[in-house]
Amino acid sequence: MHQHRNRIDLHIHSTASDGVFTPSEVVHLALERGLAVIALTDHDTLGGVVEAQRAACDTGLEVIASVEVNSEGEWGDLHFLGYYVDLENGLLRERLRAMQDVRVERARRMVERLREMGMVLEWEEVRALAGGDSVGRPHVARALLSRGYVATMQEAFARFIGHDGPAYVPRQRLAPPEVIQTVIAAGGVPVIAHPAHSGPAAVKRIPEFVGYGLRGVEVYYPDHLPEEIEMLLGLCQEYGLLATGGSDFHGPGSSEGAPLGSVYVPLECVEWLREAASEHGSQDSNGFGLS
Repeated sequence: MHQHRNRIDLHIHSTASDGVFTPSEVVHLALERGLAVIALTDHDTLGGVVEAQRAACDTGLEVIASVEVNSEGEWGDLHFLGYYVDLENGLLRERLRAMQDVRVERARRMVERLREMGMVLEWEEVRALAGGDSVGRPHVARALLSRGYVATMQEAFARFIGHDGPAYVPRQRLAPPEVIQTVIAAGGVPVIAHPAHSGPAAVKRIPEFVGYGLRGVEVYYPDHLPEEIEMLLGLCQEYGLLATGGSDFHGPGSSEGAPLGSVYVPLECVEWLREAASEHGSQDSNGFGLS
């Protein structure tokens, strides 16, 4: 935690995707921890945003309508965050729905493979653990845990459903240009998520993504080392990108992220985001660097 009190968390998950807490519970926890601005960034869904915003009504807490979208190219798996998106945008809703359908089918196939291996899981059990529209590997892992086939979520991924696991099923994702341009079309601000955590290939391609309309970089992240933060801030300054950050909070017992509000994010990050959103897709990035 930074020496100053943190007031912002721009990367949070709820039960609308693979988080442990409902959107309302996330809001209540954010209020308990004294946060002023949060972004609900569930994977490939906007399903929890309205509930979170209603829970925050009249509390003084701002809940930014946001989403985290998985992307894939020849370099592997990359994630992008879209901030201040229009919840009713047709293109965004259509593409997220298609990705959710693919995600559900992928999880169903994993359950089938696990059953063939002798681990009797019920599909409805996995759907119930998901609780929302977005069903993914974490829910399959929780089902394995609840049945006693593994001792931890991490073991489920390591032994069975990780990239090299016998029950792993790859899934189709949008390419980075499609993700970036879809967020822009929805009036949002596209930001690459945890690039240093994703690996050197993600960092190397940031200039390329700027050409597609990328507006920001998630700089402040639990797994980013101090030298990586400095490197990413340098890229922001060089390419006129805004910096964001957050905990990637999923909740207790999750192998991902950190406690809510535990990653220090400077207040000006939200100011830059608001200004970028108000420009609605302007290609002029002046004013969003760190000069």
